[in-house]
Amino acid sequence: MKDSPRHIALRKLLVKELQDSGIKDGNVLNAIANVPRHFFVGGTFSPAIIYSNRPLPIGNGQTISQPYTVAKQTELLEVKPGMKVLEIGTGSGYQAAILAYLGANVYSVERIPELAEKARKTLQKLGFNVKIKVGDGTKGWEEFAPYDRIIVTAGAPDIPKSLLEQLKTGGIMVIPAGTLNSQKMWKIVKTSPTTYSKIDVGNYTFVPLIGEEGWQDGKI
Repeated sequence: MKDSPRHIALRKLLVKELQDSGIKDGNVLNAIANVPRHFFVGGTFSPAIIYSNRPLPIGNGQTISQPYTVAKQTELLEVKPGMKVLEIGTGSGYQAAILAYLGANVYSVERIPELAEKARKTLQKLGFNVKIKVGDGTKGWEEFAPYDRIIVTAGAPDIPKSLLEQLKTGGIMVIPAGTLNSQKMWKIVKTSPTTYSKIDVGNYTFVPLIGEEGWQDGKI
């Protein structure tokens, strides 16, 4: 798949903007600089819009998160090569690509079949080996549990118990939770099989996490 000097230059500018906004992890910034976001964004957006720090629609009522949010969630995860990472909400596949670029073994759950298939094809074309399944993300992916890290890219009403159970002791989960219109980003560290600590990282707005342990479809 083709990249271009224009896209590369725009990513460099984006990385500078993210640095100025407080993103410090050099590995995360390097991933943003090297993963071509334009392959994950459909429609007729210009390169300048695609590489601006804003969310964009990807169809089916979903969005690709703004680059700052992707970078912040990834930084909070503290990913190291070889870690097993569960992503809830594949969406376009861009966040999964960032995690895979960092050397993570990524397992991603998407509830919308069309998005899952499109993301799978894009990731394969770019050479990222990400395992994707269609299902209820609030229930996680028990087959491959436990996970070193879990990242949730949609806003939950509360922390799904299934995800906490599938997180390794000592592992980190990053998840937005709150109301439909505003959520707090939480960094959760599982301190024992039955306990965890929570750090409030600030206010964000995500599309709703729909599922058995999230928002109920048809009631939002």
